[in-house]
Amino acid sequence: MSNIIEIRDLHFSYEIEEEKPAEVLKGINLDIEEGEFVAVLGHNGSGKSTLAKHINAILVPSSGKVYVDGIDTADEDKIFDLRQRAGMVFQNPDNQIVSSIVEEDVAFALENLGVPYDEMRKRVDDALKAVNMYEYRLHSPAQLSGGQKQRIAIAGIIAMRPKCIILDEPTAMLDPQGRREVMEVIRKMNREQGVTIVLITHYMDEAAQCGRVIVMDKGKVVLNDTPRAVFSHVDEIKKIGLDVPQVTELAWELKKAGFDISSEIITEQECVEELLGIFNGTGN
Repeated sequence: MSNIIEIRDLHFSYEIEEEKPAEVLKGINLDIEEGEFVAVLGHNGSGKSTLAKHINAILVPSSGKVYVDGIDTADEDKIFDLRQRAGMVFQNPDNQIVSSIVEEDVAFALENLGVPYDEMRKRVDDALKAVNMYEYRLHSPAQLSGGQKQRIAIAGIIAMRPKCIILDEPTAMLDPQGRREVMEVIRKMNREQGVTIVLITHYMDEAAQCGRVIVMDKGKVVLNDTPRAVFSHVDEIKKIGLDVPQVTELAWELKKAGFDISSEIITEQECVEELLGIFNGTGN
C-alpha cells in the first residue's frame, strides 16, 4: 500500500523569548501506510504530541518535511485540503464541542465547508451511527458522559470523511468504560472503513491493540515495530520511563526466574496458554 504520511528529517524547536530555542523533535523519519493503525508512545516531554500536531499542520517543521496524502504541511495554500484528509481529536472532548445539540455539533464543520443540506444530513447521521450515538442526536452534549462526548467529537471528524485521524490521548480523561467505548469506535473505523489511525497514548493496553507501535524518547524514535516486537524490549522501555502491558511484564519476570516462556506475550489469553503449557510440561 502507499504511504499516507511521510516524515523526512523533521526537526522542530519552540521559540522561547530571550532564550535558546528548545528543540523538541530531532530528526524524525517515519512512513505510515494508508489503512494502518499506529500507536505512538512516550513519556511527557518525549515529543509525541508535538509530532501529532505536525501531521495536522497545527505546527510546521523548523526544518525537514511532513507530507500527508502528498500534501506538504508547510504549504499554507493547502491547509484546507490537508485538514479534510487528516482530522485531529484531542484529549478533552469539552474543548471540541461547540454546539448545544449533538447533531448540530457534528454538522458544524460541514456547514462551514458549505456542504449541501441533504449531503450534510446523510454524513451527520452516518457519523453518529458509526460511533453508536445516533439515538442521542437531539440531546445536549452537557447531558452526556465523558466517553459519549469523545465519541461525538470523533463523529465530527468522521463526518468530514478524512483518510486519516490523529488522536492525541483521546482516552486520557475517561473512566475505563469510556476508554473501552472510544477504542472500539477507533478500531471499527480502521477495520471497516480503512481509515488510517495514529493514536497518541500512554496506555500500554491500547497500544497493544494497534498494528504498529512507535516509541519516542527525547524527541527521537527509539523503537518502531509490531506491538510484540516493541514490548519484548522490556528493559529498554522501562529505562526510558514507560511500562509494558501487565501480562508482558509478568512473562518477563517469569523468564528472568528461569521459566521457558515467550517474551512476546501481549494478551491475557496468550499468557494463560503459555502458563498452561509450562504447568503441563512440569507435570509430565
